[in-house]
Amino acid sequence: MGNQIDTGTEDLLAELEAGVLTLTLNRPEARNAMSGNMTAALASQLASAELNSEVKAIVLTGAGKGFCAGGDVKGMAASGDGTVGDNTIDGAIHRQRVNQRATAGKLYNMPKPTIAALPGAAAGAGLSLALACDLRIMSSNAIMTTAFARVGFSGDYGGTFFMSQLIGSAKARQLYYLSERVSAEQALSLGLTNWVCEPDELQSKTMDIAQQLASGPTVAFRYMKENFARAISSGDVDDCLDLEATHHVHCGQTEDHRNATKAFVEKKEPVFQGR
Repeated sequence: MGNQIDTGTEDLLAELEAGVLTLTLNRPEARNAMSGNMTAALASQLASAELNSEVKAIVLTGAGKGFCAGGDVKGMAASGDGTVGDNTIDGAIHRQRVNQRATAGKLYNMPKPTIAALPGAAAGAGLSLALACDLRIMSSNAIMTTAFARVGFSGDYGGTFFMSQLIGSAKARQLYYLSERVSAEQALSLGLTNWVCEPDELQSKTMDIAQQLASGPTVAFRYMKENFARAISSGDVDDCLDLEATHHVHCGQTEDHRNATKAFVEKKEPVFQGR
């Protein structure tokens, strides 16, 4: 067992072991639908993880048989207009913007590798959180669905951005407009997930990948993520070439690079220290 972290709520569990921070969405009775406490705790843990040198990689997963059903539709139905916990449109919009940037946005911009492990369904904003991660691994019986159109929503937590980048605009529009259920094998074929495994292998396979990332060159990973983000946001080839050159030369000055090249010549496995 790793180091259990107090998140302040039972709705999110956190454990740090051998450089891997595992964040578990923990409302299995509600298919891990997002609560206010869960969202706040997730934002807090991600903000802390970004600056914690002991955290080398992050795994986001769900308790029980699901990943995350997205927003709490029952709570929305009770409020009648989607402004749960706020009686003004402007206030609700601002809170939503803050929450999205602190969770999906943070996962996407986090200078450390992030993995979403899906034991079951990822729907709505839950799917958006999974797509915000760098990598995804799914149980063979897990599914993805945007689900927004089914409840009269246009979509949130960055899903339209993340999905468009992964599979292109036309297919993303199809999945948003029609709320189709995407099986694990379909997700693999489309490029929405990186791996599919048997349900009883999900945890071990996820940890194998996470440990490989956690023991990798953290400085290089940080710059790789920035390179990818710039490639998407800028789209200008010269801008991306210049940024890559700066980062590549900088990495060449690190101890990790020098030690790894020495290990390569000596036909040994490199040991990275993150400096």
